[in-house]
Amino acid sequence: MPGWGALASWGDDAARIEPLSGGVANDVWSVRVGGRLAVGRLGSRSDADLAWETALLQHLDRAGLAVPVPVATTDGRLFVDGLVVMTYVEGGPPETPDDWRRAAEALREVHRLTRGWPQRPGWRSSTDLLHAERGTRVDLTAMPAEGVARCRAAWARLAGRQTCVVHGDSNNLGNVRVTTERVALIDWDEAHVDVPDLDLVLPGNAAGLDDRAYDIAAQASAAWEAAVCWDDDYSVRRLAEVRAL
Repeated sequence: MPGWGALASWGDDAARIEPLSGGVANDVWSVRVGGRLAVGRLGSRSDADLAWETALLQHLDRAGLAVPVPVATTDGRLFVDGLVVMTYVEGGPPETPDDWRRAAEALREVHRLTRGWPQRPGWRSSTDLLHAERGTRVDLTAMPAEGVARCRAAWARLAGRQTCVVHGDSNNLGNVRVTTERVALIDWDEAHVDVPDLDLVLPGNAAGLDDRAYDIAAQASAAWEAAVCWDDDYSVRRLAEVRAL
């Protein structure tokens, strides 16, 4: 039952409604499941990868964070043939410095709740890439050697720090949903275990990092985004932000 045909696993009345923006790696639609609005995401991730993500979201939801919650199929599965269905999260993008400060608080709570969390299957952290060359969406052998050296110099400044789950795309306006009651974090497709400050390079330094910490995090984050997306225009721009040796 390939592709969107897998949606039938969520019930005879499950149906796609309209496409949503969900990045280049996935096909994301609003869907109706059991009479309720939800979000379906179809991609090529492995079952192990999706098991990691869905378990993380259940953990964060149980702890009281506002995140999309996996919706089970009629027989209790959380994903089928690369398709995941999650609750629809209301809210608009952050618009004020206070909205971003609240987002930083939510991210720090994610970090606190996931210390010691196992790495997402097949992924590498930024400091793993000081020695490894590949991991899921990263292939350093495809980058110019001089660029790899600059990225690794930026990541080396994070070496030895405690790790936890990072959202991985937290400064994207579309991934933070704000209401008066709460701030929600959506789209956990880039989440993995890494150094928490990578999540805290936010507009207006909303996380309140000191100058040195912000510089280290901003350089390491630019290097990460260059490596993950190489070699589209965005990744080239991000690599240009990583200082020369």
